Amino acid sequence: MFITCADSRIQPAAITGAEPGSLFELRTAGNVIPAFSPHSASSEMATIEFAVVQLRVAEIVVCGHSHCGAVNALHSGRPALDHLPTMLRWLATHAPFRTGTPTDGLRAEGKEHVVAQLRALQDYPFVRDRLDAGDLRVHGWFYDIESGDVSAFAADRFQPL
Repeated sequence: MFITCADSRIQPAAITGAEPGSLFELRTAGNVIPAFSPHSASSEMATIEFAVVQLRVAEIVVCGHSHCGAVNALHSGRPALDHLPTMLRWLATHAPFRTGTPTDGLRAEGKEHVVAQLRALQDYPFVRDRLDAGDLRVHGWFYDIESGDVSAFAADRFQPL
């Protein structure tokens, strides 16, 4: 399973070299994975559940990217989204707004965002059960749009793939 941003500059098959039909993809604004809530439903939670429980995917990649509009909005603050009320509600519900001077290309912020989404994913009970059983692996990747470089989160930092 490949969870990534809805941004069309992200091409999972090109990044992974996967053949058509071999990746189960979930695209969401800012690759946001909502916190697990047993008494609510979202298309993201349903898609992850289907992939993990029904399809029994062996690996999940959460892939963020440089110059992400959702990450930019999270760091620009709520007023930057006044003209996008639905997006504002989505991000305010599922990701924390931050302040500070963004880095060039939002690379540091985008990587931090990937790690936060990994934590959210690992809180899903059916994901946690499969992780604990050792039959599911979860990866955090970051795609740099300018260079095409991909880095993976391991040992508490991103390293080139």
